[in-house]
Amino acid sequence: MIPSVRRGGPTIRAVLDVLIITFPFFALVLCGYLAARSGVLPQPAIPGLNTFVLFFALPCMLYRFGAQTPIAQLLDPAVAGVYSLCAVLMVGGAVLATRGPRTNWNDAAFGALVAAFPNTGFMGVPLLVALLGAQAAGPAIVTIMIDMVLTTSLCIALSRLDSAGQHGMSAAVKKALRGMLTNPMPWSIALGALASALAFKLPGPVDKTVAMLADAASPVALFTIGAVLARSQMNLHERVAPRDYVPLALAKLLLHPLLVWLAGRVAIALGVPLDPFAFTVLVLLAALPSASNVSLLAERFGAHNGRVAHIILVSTALAFLSFSAAVALLT
Repeated sequence: MIPSVRRGGPTIRAVLDVLIITFPFFALVLCGYLAARSGVLPQPAIPGLNTFVLFFALPCMLYRFGAQTPIAQLLDPAVAGVYSLCAVLMVGGAVLATRGPRTNWNDAAFGALVAAFPNTGFMGVPLLVALLGAQAAGPAIVTIMIDMVLTTSLCIALSRLDSAGQHGMSAAVKKALRGMLTNPMPWSIALGALASALAFKLPGPVDKTVAMLADAASPVALFTIGAVLARSQMNLHERVAPRDYVPLALAKLLLHPLLVWLAGRVAIALGVPLDPFAFTVLVLLAALPSASNVSLLAERFGAHNGRVAHIILVSTALAFLSFSAAVALLT
């Protein structure tokens, strides 16, 4: 954990301290990638890993963090407002920058989603808790809800502008709502928040079971990210020009955290009660690589999944250095 805030800029020792903490997280992603690429982990096994993480381990981890976090942190309007504004600005900017003769609304919308949606659930929560302590989970949980509800819904709605008539839009909205309702992550967060508000404690044996599953979430999720990225790359049969994915990957890693930092600074200057620690967490969350589940959404809605997969892969590969640098600058 990095407990203190330094002034005067990061030292070489401070950067090395950050790299020591972040290295295992990105090393696990690399292990999953190499395991899938080499065939040691068969592709048919990857959905099973995804299922375990999404429906068992990660919900337990989010429930525990939610239950252990004061309810005021989970309902912080300053955190939600700053992050929501930046999410909308990122989506709007990415769509305006990419929409054109070569890119339809569907591809532009999912390019915007992958540029604005950090990998908070699978990577961000365990990584920031390791770096900053358990209190970092509160702001992270708030951003997960915003990205799953606001950012995703906005991009799906934009993606349907290519469809003729209202039927395409309404069908997409129903599909998106169905996906959110069957996703266990929001429900686990809501139950954790309810437990926090009521000071509810699980019975001992149940709590131990939940704790064991929660402890498995971080390593298995990171390994699964690498395997999913390898599978996406192996299954691509068309070349994607670097100009179609490198700028959006860089926007995710550099522009998104800069935007959150600027918005947070302006909010604080205007008197918004944004806690400095929560502000730091928000900027570091924005500096995370793109969420790997956007690839699944792009495939489901018929967007250019090869482009999306390349953005996720490049942002994840570069994030080891860019995210570590952000941590060294801000903590």
